[in-house]
Amino acid sequence: MIIIGEKINSTLKAIRPAMEARDSAAIIDLAKRQTEAGASFIDVNAGMFHDNEIEILEWLINTIQEHVSTPFAIDSPNPLAIKAGLKANRNGKPIINSITGERERLEAILPLAVEYNTGIIALCMDDNGMPETADERIGIARTLIKELTAAGIAPEDIYIDPMIRPIGTGSHYGNVALDTMRAVKQEYPEAHIACGLSNISFGIPARKVMNQAFLVAAMTSGMDGAILDPLDKKLMTFLYATEALLGTDDFCMNYITKFREGELEV
Repeated sequence: MIIIGEKINSTLKAIRPAMEARDSAAIIDLAKRQTEAGASFIDVNAGMFHDNEIEILEWLINTIQEHVSTPFAIDSPNPLAIKAGLKANRNGKPIINSITGERERLEAILPLAVEYNTGIIALCMDDNGMPETADERIGIARTLIKELTAAGIAPEDIYIDPMIRPIGTGSHYGNVALDTMRAVKQEYPEAHIACGLSNISFGIPARKVMNQAFLVAAMTSGMDGAILDPLDKKLMTFLYATEALLGTDDFCMNYITKFREGELEV
């Protein structure tokens, strides 16, 4: 399972003051703890700082990579910020978070992915907005994969995000996401499926419970990557157990190791 640690994000009120104050110790500690908890990538986002996003994003990347070697997921709506982050990066192959089927976004981000040889999260939305049905999302995924691979992006560097919408705003959104995952994974087995897991629970109580349930359902539907909180021990326990049940953890060895290390919440 590809785990993209979500905690160094300026939209989170708990971490934003550390970015504002350039609190290196807090940022490094959070990056280290996410890595130790199993993060494959560390998402870095400074998008809430509209006036100096580029400066803060570069500071985040430079600060973290002095102490942690985990690759980055460089997260911004601003192509200039993404380019600056890619230039600053020295932690191996990063992921760009993200591209869409929107023509302006596609034309701004795709050349950066090619130039810097990155992975890329591709959201199932286009100039028509957020699609309602699984069929619409599958169609957008096909178009994105066709355009990305034609430009030279390897299928295994593509992370399709089916666009998780809150279940509290539409009872069908869970099935729409899961149906999209199943279809895309079946048609493009080399591509990854990755999503912002907690989007499913926005606006409802006991969000962690919904996130845990959705993680299991999504993994059984082909999701092999997620933007999530690796410091959520219960969530990670469900992740390790589901990997074992799906046969991706040979003889449950990783699950057993995590149990012995006290990493499972039982």
